Amino acid sequence: MIVMGIIPFILLISMMVFIFGPGSYLLDLGVALPEITIEKIDFIKSEIQVTVRNTGPIPVEVVMADVNDRIQPAAIEPDRFLERFETALVRIPFEWNTAEPYIIGLTVEDGTRFERAIEAAAPALTPNLEFVGFFAIIGTYVGIIPVMIGLLWLPFIKKLSKAKYHFFLALTVGLLLFLGIDSIEEAFDVSVENLSGSFNGTLLIATTIVLSFLGLYYTSEKLTSKADSLKISKPIAIGLMIAIGIGLHNFGEGLAIGSAIGLGSIAFSSFLIVGFALHNTTEGLAIAAPLSREKKVIKKLLALGLIAGTPAIFGAWVGGFAFSPFSSVIFISIGAGAIFQVIVIILKWIRTEGDKNLSSAAVASGIAIGMLIMYLTSMLI
Repeated sequence: MIVMGIIPFILLISMMVFIFGPGSYLLDLGVALPEITIEKIDFIKSEIQVTVRNTGPIPVEVVMADVNDRIQPAAIEPDRFLERFETALVRIPFEWNTAEPYIIGLTVEDGTRFERAIEAAAPALTPNLEFVGFFAIIGTYVGIIPVMIGLLWLPFIKKLSKAKYHFFLALTVGLLLFLGIDSIEEAFDVSVENLSGSFNGTLLIATTIVLSFLGLYYTSEKLTSKADSLKISKPIAIGLMIAIGIGLHNFGEGLAIGSAIGLGSIAFSSFLIVGFALHNTTEGLAIAAPLSREKKVIKKLLALGLIAGTPAIFGAWVGGFAFSPFSSVIFISIGAGAIFQVIVIILKWIRTEGDKNLSSAAVASGIAIGMLIMYLTSMLI
């Protein structure tokens, strides 16, 4: 049995050895073209620092740098030769001016030039205590405070009848469904604008969402099935998974704000801060709804609010000080997968509460109104 299981792998490995060895002539069709991606541009005092990655199929040599089509002297660290997916830092001595547009270009050995435009130059952020505290305040304002405000709906939901309770659970599904779709859109935006095609951004997003969904769904099933042995109720377990899913989404929102501030987009970052603050108030409602039939949940509710809101602070730190297109797409996609698994959990909870077919007017209208609320608040972003 073991031999029968190994034989296909041996044959597959043999094929790969042949195609990259004696049979390599089969692959020598056409011409492999170089490709490099300018992933990040930092404006330091009297210097422009460019992070470049070889995202093509062949090694390349970076031979020249220019700013606004004017060739500039440049130092390349660790060296100018890049293997596939290898990165280098191009340091260009240049007296740049704040808020002015620049086009940074890099040329490889065959004369192919690659460029990236910056609409308005801004000094790169340095991770000092002042900025760390600033981003912590922004993350608290965007993530923690709105979620905590949303939790104040708990006493209101407690007094609802069963049908109205199902409505608010379904409303939570609508809120989360919109957040999940919004996360996917955001991941695609980051991928298209900043990620090289060699990373297969669309497939990366889809794969990450599915893996995140499956991993967290498995975890939530184990958590809810063992709720009694862990001395927690199923509503608390569901609320915890909702908080985790929202927290991962808020991490992505923090990334967006931090990177916008890091790039000097003050007006855009201001819109993001105000919009997300209003938008995220409804997330507290999503956490509060499943817990509304529990008693003595104030401390647990506050803990769940912190779990959901605090990641916005960490996201702002990462976005402001160490933005990476690849990791940003990964984190945002994980958040989307987490939200979709939470939706499944809430729908299953509604079924166990009595609405077997999920077809009642309360459920249908709740999902629709939840999405409509999120759409209207998203217009403020």
